[in-house]
Amino acid sequence: MTGQDAEKAQAQSDGILPGPDVMLRLWASWMDQMSAPTKALAEPGATWWQMTANNPASSLIVGGVDQFQSSLSQDPTLRTIDQMWNANPLREVVPVDWAEIARALRVVWLRSLRKPSTALAVTDLNQDLWRSAVDVWQEAGQRWLGMTGASPVNGSPAAKDKRFAAPEWHTNPVYRTLQQIYLLASDWLLQQGDVQGIDEAEQQRINFHLRQFVDAMSPALILLSNPVALQKAIETGGTSIAAGAANLIADLQAGRLSMVDTEAFAPGKNLALTPGKVVHRNRLMELIQYAPTTKKVHKTPLLILPPWINKYYILDMQPKNSLVRYLVEQGFTVFLISWKNPDASMDEIGIEDYMDLGPLEASDVVREITGSPTVNAMGYCIGGTLLTMTLAVLAAKGDKRFNSASFMVSLQDFSRVGDTAVFIDEPGVDLIEQQMMERGYLDSREMSNMFNLLRSNDLIWANVVNNYLMGSKPPAFDLLYWNSDGTRMARAAHSWYLRNTYVENNLIKPGKITLKGEAIDLSHIGQDTYAVGAEKDHIVPWDAAWRITQLFGGDVRFVRASSGHIAGIINPPGGKGAYWTREAGDGAASDPEHWLQSASRHEGSWWPDWTAWLSARSGRKGAPPPMGSAKYRPLLDAPGTYVMEK
Repeated sequence: MTGQDAEKAQAQSDGILPGPDVMLRLWASWMDQMSAPTKALAEPGATWWQMTANNPASSLIVGGVDQFQSSLSQDPTLRTIDQMWNANPLREVVPVDWAEIARALRVVWLRSLRKPSTALAVTDLNQDLWRSAVDVWQEAGQRWLGMTGASPVNGSPAAKDKRFAAPEWHTNPVYRTLQQIYLLASDWLLQQGDVQGIDEAEQQRINFHLRQFVDAMSPALILLSNPVALQKAIETGGTSIAAGAANLIADLQAGRLSMVDTEAFAPGKNLALTPGKVVHRNRLMELIQYAPTTKKVHKTPLLILPPWINKYYILDMQPKNSLVRYLVEQGFTVFLISWKNPDASMDEIGIEDYMDLGPLEASDVVREITGSPTVNAMGYCIGGTLLTMTLAVLAAKGDKRFNSASFMVSLQDFSRVGDTAVFIDEPGVDLIEQQMMERGYLDSREMSNMFNLLRSNDLIWANVVNNYLMGSKPPAFDLLYWNSDGTRMARAAHSWYLRNTYVENNLIKPGKITLKGEAIDLSHIGQDTYAVGAEKDHIVPWDAAWRITQLFGGDVRFVRASSGHIAGIINPPGGKGAYWTREAGDGAASDPEHWLQSASRHEGSWWPDWTAWLSARSGRKGAPPPMGSAKYRPLLDAPGTYVMEK
């Protein structure tokens, strides 16, 4: 008998609970219905779409469910759904780790056996399910009788949940009850995930995989319990089902879930359109100089370091939301690094190569072309982390080529990295390194899967509904196209980065890291600094980005933007959003919450705030510099060649 089995048996013999079947009866009953496509793998002959009525709440509506069930089962078109879904091919294209989900459920179950409060929690859930079902059907009866004031409550969490946006989820009592059972059972299970006696990292892992489970069990993901998809199937005579099957087959052949119409966009066609020239190229980057659009420009140029885990054109999407175009229009001379997409031949490229061939070599080129002795720099995401290391090395050497530094959703302190910690712990990094040793690089899909799981409802399950249940083409959306246009990671550099940041958090330890012969200390970075964190960022939590205010030695202006990792940064003037600032005269903030409590909220984009700050550090305006120089002649038009590599 294993230790876990002994724990289970002991709990039962102690009489704490009569058994797990009793404790999880309500959840299991609901879960059986929702997870039936997965069960079909083990029982290919099972019919998954039949609605069940074997739980206390649904016993109140058994007549209505039976009638609903009968009408569905008699439709020959709808019965063909079994043929597509019984094999459950979704696990081939959806990057959910079912083994980790099963482990999380098992941990919660075994630990709950020792909690006397679990039985009370189950009783409370039972009562909530009864009460919810009674309320739904009583409300429906009042509407049918024409009683005034009887309408679904729009202030409930479900009313704001995009998965349940269809009116049937709020007006049809069958769908409404199913929705309420799902939400109540999901909340109950997530509450059980608070397990006593485990460390914070393990608790985070359990909670993350429980959330993945309840997201995957949504009734909106089953055709016959999705009113919009069901209505479309009936209206099209099953054509949408056939289209969904074709989409699924295409994705299975490609080995990934389609998230965007890949034919709708391309850099140089309708993305990355800001005019410019590639003025320098080495084996790791192309340097783009953008053409001026104003008669006069600031003396000090701006060098942008985008992340090398994505293509640079997130900063130069379409003209309406291009940060690069906006900066040029404000009178800045802008240079930008376009990173090469590494292949197996570049597996020995290290983090110092990224410094040498990236910001250091680029800054030499920028200064030679413009004649400016200094350069302002901006780093986005991991590009900001690279900029941090570069500034620390230059500070140790007394090199003052960078006048000011700006950081967009970048980390220096990796003690709080949100749910990405679930993937990048010691075992996770070991697995990544093993994959990189085999290939010479980390495949772009590995990184994409991790980031997509952080927002699985928006980036995974919404596409499952659209592509397979609705039979629709993936949407044509520029940000999703960019998200799917990933890059590979060079083995040596990525391994160094993961271990010295996510695993060991060495950047914030003075003298712990030596780069280019210098022991670095972030407190020696003295440049004026502008830093942005995003309120709902799943990758760089805003309060982690705020830590730069305590780590750098110079003056730091921190701004919190609304929205997330991408939308919080790509937020041009005239759109939605807000941002928070705190003036230097308010004194130092001791922690992020203290900072936020005394910060001022402003409506709109933070871009004008940044450009005003940057203008004050960019010198007087004069005639624009030439495009390239005698030493660095333009090679070709932007966006260049590296960004095109797949």
